[in-house]
Amino acid sequence: MINYRADIHIHSVLSPCSNLDMSPVNIINIAKERKLHIIGLTDHNSTKQCRITREIGEKNGIFVLCGAEITTKEEVHCLTFFENDKKLFAFQEFIEAHLPDIKNDVQKFGYQLVVDEKENIIGEEEILLQSALNISIDSLADKVHELNGLFIPAHVNRQKFSLISQLGFIPKDIKADALEISRHISKEEFLNQFPYLKTFPIIQSSDAHCLESIGETTSVFEMDEISYTEICKAFANVDGRKVFVNK
Repeated sequence: MINYRADIHIHSVLSPCSNLDMSPVNIINIAKERKLHIIGLTDHNSTKQCRITREIGEKNGIFVLCGAEITTKEEVHCLTFFENDKKLFAFQEFIEAHLPDIKNDVQKFGYQLVVDEKENIIGEEEILLQSALNISIDSLADKVHELNGLFIPAHVNRQKFSLISQLGFIPKDIKADALEISRHISKEEFLNQFPYLKTFPIIQSSDAHCLESIGETTSVFEMDEISYTEICKAFANVDGRKVFVNK
């Protein structure tokens, strides 16, 4: 088995809260510089920057997990990832069917841009991506798994947009493939507070909105090779594969 360093919670310039230098090429260049093997592209409520980022990653030896960070109607943030473009496109349609038709105010929230490999703007999302979808966390988990995707509640212990901040607790029967904890707590501290969650894989990520943050916090996948199938096995802790917080 080989250990692969991963930061699977990164936002691009498509997310209105990200810096404008968070282009796909810059993200990949920094990931390569910081010796990451796997990154996850998780823009708010959109997958539209994934394909370009994945293609640039392939040219540079970086595996890009493609997905989005979804805001449920409870205003809980959840990471979602998918195996291929067909599943990703189906999920994008699902997002658009449940995202409120609220126009983005660039001056208030920021730009929501899709850029190509040369950082040319090829699209701009007009609907505000920071809105909550009109779907529950349980229904979101069901849809993601219907598409053979990975469902990971984000920064579950954070003081806003998390399971704890919004629900007041983490359901022990939540249909999650893993739980992401914030970088401000250790796995040991977290499980001391919530021992009933010890059966879940625990990961940490940077939640990067600027280039400086990429790779600041990472997890490690212990696998035979890098592929979506191997990553799913690591989350399921089968065939000797596993994922753990990088200390």
